[in-house]
Amino acid sequence: MGAYLTKLDGLAPAARWTQARAWLFDEPMPFFAELRAERPVLALPELTLATSYADCSLILRRHLSFQVDLYKPKQGDYWMAQDETPVHVREKSVMRAILDRSEIPAMRDFIATTAAARLTAGKGTIDATHGLARGVALSLVEEWFGFEHADRQAMFEWSYWNQQDAFHNQPFDHRPDSAEIIAKRSDAGVMMGLYLAALVAAKTVEVKLGHGGDRSVARLLRVFFSGGLSPDFDIKRVIFNVGGLLIGAVETTNHCVTNALAEIFARPDVLARAKIAALDPDPGKFDGFALEALRFNPAFPYFFRTAHRDVVLSGGSDHAATIPNGATVLAVTHSAMQDEQVYPDPTRFDETRAQGDSFTFGQGIHECLGKAIGNALVVETVRQVLRLKDVHAAAPVVWKGGVPEQWQLGWTV
Repeated sequence: MGAYLTKLDGLAPAARWTQARAWLFDEPMPFFAELRAERPVLALPELTLATSYADCSLILRRHLSFQVDLYKPKQGDYWMAQDETPVHVREKSVMRAILDRSEIPAMRDFIATTAAARLTAGKGTIDATHGLARGVALSLVEEWFGFEHADRQAMFEWSYWNQQDAFHNQPFDHRPDSAEIIAKRSDAGVMMGLYLAALVAAKTVEVKLGHGGDRSVARLLRVFFSGGLSPDFDIKRVIFNVGGLLIGAVETTNHCVTNALAEIFARPDVLARAKIAALDPDPGKFDGFALEALRFNPAFPYFFRTAHRDVVLSGGSDHAATIPNGATVLAVTHSAMQDEQVYPDPTRFDETRAQGDSFTFGQGIHECLGKAIGNALVVETVRQVLRLKDVHAAAPVVWKGGVPEQWQLGWTV
C-alpha cells in the first residue's frame, strides 16, 4: 500500500478528512495517482472521494442519483440548486437562448480589447486578479449582459460573497468564519436584489416603449413579456436569472485565469510555445494552452453531491464500493482529468489534446450555463497577458478563502 493510504489509515477516523483535504490541495498529483491505482473510491467518515474519470462522470451525469442538496441553503429556489425539475429545465433553456453563441466572436474581440487596454494602462505591472481578470469580467457583465449604472466594486462583492458561500463554505470545509461568510452573502444578496429590481423596472419601461437595446437583460424581458412561457416564470424569476449572470461570470474567471497562467509560467518550455501562439493572428491557435493548463490546475478540484440512493462506484472492478443513500460525495475531477484510462500520457502538457470531455466547466445537467462565454473570457485574457514582452510573475499568488486574491505580474514596456 502506498505512503498516503498507509498514513491515512493510521490516523484516527475523525482526522482523516482533514489530512486528505490538505493533500488534495497541497500534493494533488501523487495523492490522486495513488488513490486511482489503489483505492479510487475513498470512503471517509465525513464524505467519500471518487477519483477516477468514470466515477466522476457517472456522479455528474446521473443527476437523480447524485443531487445538489448542498446548494439549496445557499441559493434558495434558484434553478442551479435544483436537479431535473421543470424550473431547472425551463430557466436554463431560456438563459441559454439569451446568451446567443453566435455573439461569441464579437464578445472575444471585446475581451481582447478590454484586457489589452488594462495591461497597457499598467505600464509594466498589474495585479492579475482584481486589476485584470475580475476587471475584464465585470466589463463584460456591464457591456454585454446589460448591467447598467452599477457600482463595479459592489458588483464584485455581490459575486464574491455568493461564490464564497456556495462553493467554499460547505459543512465539510469547517471554516471558522462560516457565519461571517453567510452574513456577508445575505447582505450582498439584499443589495444586489435592490439594484436588480431597479434595473429590471427601468429596462421594462424601455422595452415596453420599443427600446431597451439588445443586451441580455432586455432580451430576457422581451421573452418574459411575450407570454410564451409558463406563468410560473414571473418577474422574481427574471431577477434571479439576471443576478445569476453576474455571480457566475466574475470569480470563476478570476480563478481560471490565475490558475492557467500559473501553470504555464511553471513550465518554461510550454511558456515559450504559448507566447508564440499568443502572437499568432488566429487567436484560436492559443486556446489549447489555457484549457490544457486548466486540466492540470482547475479552478474547482471537485464537485460535491449528495447520494439519493445506494450506488456502486468502480463497478466491475476489484475496487467496487457502494455509496449509501444520503452520503456526501466529492467527484474529484482534478484527479479524473489525469486518469490515463481517458487521457493518454496524462502527465504530458499537450496543447493539441481534445478538451471536449474535460471537467473544466462541469459535466451533465449542471454543466456551466456560460461555458462558451467563460471559455472565451479565460483563454483570451490569458492570451493577452502572454503577448507581453518578458511577462513574468513578480510575486507568488496571494490566496484568501480558497480563491486568488492578488498576484502581481511584470513585463518590459
